[in-house]
Amino acid sequence: MNDKTLEAIGYTKTLSDIQSYARTERGKTSIQNLKPMMNPAQINRSMQEIEESVEILKMSSSVPIHTVDDIEQLIAHAKKGVFIRADQFTRVLSFLDHCEKLKRFMKSKEHVAPTVSSYAFSIEDLTQLEETISGAIRHGHVDDYASKTLTDLRRQVAELSDRMQARVQQLARGNKYASYLQDTTVSERYGRFVLPVKKEYRAKVRGTILDTSSSGSTVFVEPEEIASIQEELNDYKTFEESEVERILFELTNEFLEYEHTIRLAMEVMHNYDVLFAKAKYCHAIDATKPTLTDDKTMHLINARHPELSDRAVPLSVQFGGHERALVITGPNTGGKTVTLKTVGLVKVMAQAGLLIPADAGSKTAIFQHVFVDIGDGQSIEDNLSTFSSRLVSIIHILEDANDHSLVLLDELGSGTDPAEGWGLPSPF
Repeated sequence: MNDKTLEAIGYTKTLSDIQSYARTERGKTSIQNLKPMMNPAQINRSMQEIEESVEILKMSSSVPIHTVDDIEQLIAHAKKGVFIRADQFTRVLSFLDHCEKLKRFMKSKEHVAPTVSSYAFSIEDLTQLEETISGAIRHGHVDDYASKTLTDLRRQVAELSDRMQARVQQLARGNKYASYLQDTTVSERYGRFVLPVKKEYRAKVRGTILDTSSSGSTVFVEPEEIASIQEELNDYKTFEESEVERILFELTNEFLEYEHTIRLAMEVMHNYDVLFAKAKYCHAIDATKPTLTDDKTMHLINARHPELSDRAVPLSVQFGGHERALVITGPNTGGKTVTLKTVGLVKVMAQAGLLIPADAGSKTAIFQHVFVDIGDGQSIEDNLSTFSSRLVSIIHILEDANDHSLVLLDELGSGTDPAEGWGLPSPF
């Protein structure tokens, strides 16, 4: 079934509508690539999964599915030797938390969805990894108690910072610089304590200028009296950064040790994303599971084209067996084209393993091919009129079709003089 056929009957739009329910980019891509199948067992299994998923949605519309796109990126970066940042580990923790939530959620749904719920139990235990990461990461930062070394370093940094701030405040309130300052407020520039010195007294306060006010009347000077403390503080901050990187590298390596388990969990999460996107769509259009027939018969009961939503007029169609062809006649705007598109779309949806927008008890056959010739096929590029183009299309269909094909032709013989159209031989 080529893309032109799927576009003509509305299947491409159907996939787009299903995609809107997916939460991950990978899930959207999988839905976009959803093609009709030939294996009855695969089709029935897919339909059964969707039916069970719909039952789950009736109980709870909030399924704990987590995005997997960012986790895939983190694995790729980690395998290149780049450590995962502390803020990125919060996403890992969120994913691991959702894995446990998903298992608990599905455990409670076993009675209504035994098959679908069982997939979550293939996610292996990740609590040890979650505990290791959560013990080192807090609020997107490496926790003070991630290691004893880091605890000691951050205590030293805090003590030196307090000493330096106290010393600067002492200078700001003392007599030594009182007449040279704009005020006695101690502020920070680039993480360093400074005094607000009047521009004209810049030379009176020895130290390093770190900033200037917007008016230019004030310069912010780090006084030389705290230089030694600042140098010691910088050393401790460097040691702190090294320890943080060491911890992050250690956590990253721990994360990679669980790569296989994480990828399996991601695959389960992905499959649930696709499955529940299908289920939400099928539930929204009030779809049901049809019976698959092996004798090329089709019986659709109150079928509706989903694009028409509430405006669709339900139609029932039955043919097959000894009746190999069905001719639909009626006035313009009578719904003949919509009927053809509905039959084609419902049939393709069924073979794609989706529930169909028709009443329970509907039946559909499995076809190898669906051929469609609907609408104005005029080709300017090939210098073909509408009628000529339609003839070319029908010739191709007749060449490729077999007894396992469904052929949908709209207004056969249109686009020419009625007398000429009358002379066309029937393809049936």
